[in-house]
Amino acid sequence: MKVIEITASAQSVEEARQSAVAQLNAPEEAEVKIEIISEGKGKVLGLFGGSPAQVRAYYEVEDDKFAYVKSYVSDILKNLGVNDAEITVSVEGEDVRVNVTCAEDYGSVIGRRGETLDAIQYLVRLVINRETNEYKHVSINVGNYREKREATLRALAKKNAQKVRKYGRNVVLEPMNPYERRIIHTAIQEIDGVTSHSVGSDDERKVVITLEDGVKPLQGGYSNGRGRGNNNYRGRGRQDGGYSSGSSSNKQAEPRAPKKDFEGSLYGKIEVNK
Repeated sequence: MKVIEITASAQSVEEARQSAVAQLNAPEEAEVKIEIISEGKGKVLGLFGGSPAQVRAYYEVEDDKFAYVKSYVSDILKNLGVNDAEITVSVEGEDVRVNVTCAEDYGSVIGRRGETLDAIQYLVRLVINRETNEYKHVSINVGNYREKREATLRALAKKNAQKVRKYGRNVVLEPMNPYERRIIHTAIQEIDGVTSHSVGSDDERKVVITLEDGVKPLQGGYSNGRGRGNNNYRGRGRQDGGYSSGSSSNKQAEPRAPKKDFEGSLYGKIEVNK
């Protein structure tokens, strides 16, 4: 608990009390307590000696060691045009969670795919780590954006894992921050037959989804860069990485090079294993 206090002096205890309470300017919900330090002494013959009365007025508040975080985030939001934000900070071990609620549009705070929010989160992490001299995991959430984004990323991981499992070709997702990459890796761990790892560095670090060792694709396609031949396939079919025209059973069409990659989704592409 943190104590906010004021000491005031006056000719009488009552005057000192009123002065202390006025200077303290406590919130309406605060419980103000009064401590009489000295009741004072009157002057002899009204001219000599004597001493004023002294009173201490105080109230207690929760010690908010991360109050500077609220102030810092509030200043950033005001510069973005958000003036009515309610900011709360919760701490669990090494995790610091900052939640922002406001009546205004969250768009300017979140940015494209959360880029603005991630930038704010990065700055707040630097401030907290500098002030505490400790490394803290910092997460900033605005209007449940993180929950919605996590649901989107888990659906993305599942969709592309199914393609990897089906065709046997790697999927490389677009660059993501560490927080989002962890969501993808966690989701992939829950899916049989596929695994994931990260490649690249800094802002270009990406998640790659692959088949687990020893796992074969569920159906036709390419595995490890090699086509799956089928000389008995009639009609227009895939043969040694190309296609047969189906015009003659005795003549094989010129093989055509397999596609190097094709778009897997809005966030990823599929490429041939190496």
